[in-house]
Amino acid sequence: MSPLKQTPSQTVGPFFAYGLTPTQYGYDLKSLFTPVLAEPHADGEHVRITGQVLDGAGKPVLDAIVEISQVDAHGHPVNSVADAKAKGLTGFGRCGTGTLPDNHYLFETVKPGAAAPGQAPYVQVCITMRGLLVHTFTRIYFSDEAAANSADPVLGSVPAERRATLVAQRTMTGAGPVYRFDIRMQDSAAGPETVFFDL
Repeated sequence: MSPLKQTPSQTVGPFFAYGLTPTQYGYDLKSLFTPVLAEPHADGEHVRITGQVLDGAGKPVLDAIVEISQVDAHGHPVNSVADAKAKGLTGFGRCGTGTLPDNHYLFETVKPGAAAPGQAPYVQVCITMRGLLVHTFTRIYFSDEAAANSADPVLGSVPAERRATLVAQRTMTGAGPVYRFDIRMQDSAAGPETVFFDL
């Protein structure tokens, strides 16, 4: 009898969005984390972060999950449930791309402060979607933090021609400031691939 051979790895299916964001998808289950990170009493500038996850053809991915984590407006992490309640900030959010118009994601949060001297404010991002064997990581920096961005050591380690893929563009709307950050999984006619980090 010959030994069994190793089979190819399975790709991640589209079920994660339904399982990890059930409330968003209309299931009678409570999501542990939602796209709303900040309550009205949270310190700092309340902002929205939105965008699309785009595939290699430049088309929106309809079953991705975008997760973000961040420090508060003073650069301090959220360390416990009690800390989150006191600050009015969870520090972590999760949004599927399958229920909002044009398959975009949308987070309501506060703009983070710098987590350490010499760093620019940023939001950490994790993407899970069909076809990925392992989730990917990137960062969101802010277009109105040009001076801090130019001094940030992580952003400075990225080739200059690719840094723009990590910077969300700020616009003012009737609902307040909005940062647009499209996540491009591959180069396409829509734009160059977003920089991802090997963590």
